[in-house]
Amino acid sequence: MKPTILTLVACYLPGYKSGGPVRTIANMVEHLGDAFDFRIVCRDRDTMDSQPYSGIIVDDWNKVGKAQVYYASPRSIRLRAVALLLREAPHDVLYLNSFFNYQFTTLALLACRLGLAPKKPCVIAPRGEFSEGALALKSWKKQLYIRTSRLLGLYDNLNWQASSAFETEDIKRMMGSVARSIQIAPDLPALVTQSNEEKKPSLDDLTKPLRVVFLSRISPMKNLDFALQILETVAAPVEFNIYGPASDAAYWQYCQTLIAHLPDHITATYHGVVEHDDVANVLMTHDLFFLPTRGENFGHVIFEALAAGVPALISDQTPWQDLDDTGVGWVRPLNDASAFKDVIEQLAEVSPLERTGQRQRARQYARNLAENSAVMRQNLDLFFNVCRQGAKL
Repeated sequence: MKPTILTLVACYLPGYKSGGPVRTIANMVEHLGDAFDFRIVCRDRDTMDSQPYSGIIVDDWNKVGKAQVYYASPRSIRLRAVALLLREAPHDVLYLNSFFNYQFTTLALLACRLGLAPKKPCVIAPRGEFSEGALALKSWKKQLYIRTSRLLGLYDNLNWQASSAFETEDIKRMMGSVARSIQIAPDLPALVTQSNEEKKPSLDDLTKPLRVVFLSRISPMKNLDFALQILETVAAPVEFNIYGPASDAAYWQYCQTLIAHLPDHITATYHGVVEHDDVANVLMTHDLFFLPTRGENFGHVIFEALAAGVPALISDQTPWQDLDDTGVGWVRPLNDASAFKDVIEQLAEVSPLERTGQRQRARQYARNLAENSAVMRQNLDLFFNVCRQGAKL
């Protein structure tokens, strides 16, 4: 009988507006669903939506791919209801996918701490929330929560999942001796499909201005304002297309002000939100993916861009540190704006043949990563090790 992983995450399929966490869990289920029975508890609606998903049974279990998914209504995300779910849903491991999320992490830990839920081994994945860039946003609230939760012992005796050695250090820095058990298990990427490899831009497209795309949440963390400030200084003609949910109205208004001040040879257009099934098609019509993020524990959209054959220009605040060495992109420090500008201007001058080579290298890089059995093994080991721990309780 397969071990059962009870997974709590704010949003899951068919949601897509919250970005990375949805893809992280969906990819994990796809890769590991034959070894583990995944039961997932999430909201009954996507980020920023006021209505539940259509075609689901709310406050009940639904079969979604290789997983069973419980779409919880707002009234079901309270302490007693969460405790009841933890008691009634059979599971060998409790898997939490945020440190700061009150509804899908804090309530579960409180229920266990108060004896309202069974004692099971727990894995917690901070998902990049301890990076310096992430902690800098609403810093005082996060620091207060960290101190309070440590005083209450909410995070004692948990198993911590880090996506990289960098995140391991972030966890140690913030949690100290509380995080005694940390295991690296990188996020699993999506599979690279044949359709991604076959579609290529026409030569006519390559004669147009450089096509640059930003596809992510429009938030201070993703740093769209920085990207716009860089483009304001670029001398080459650029067509800049922006996709993603604008959940922060004040920040988006600031970005619109920057767009209004771009020079005439730089056009910036906002296209709204892209459903995940359309992401690859959107990305592959561009010459460059531009994401000067303040921090990512993985960055699924970076992988998706490379899988679509689009080289990436990103900040140095992600695990993707080898893009320059492998010839599939550029990693530049956020304290050097001119370095980003130089990449864009140089790329605008390259030949169609060289761009084709960049696309081919990007696809091959993504395919190699998707087929990396070592990453698969690390994720399997994480849960099998914790399951063995549970057998001793």
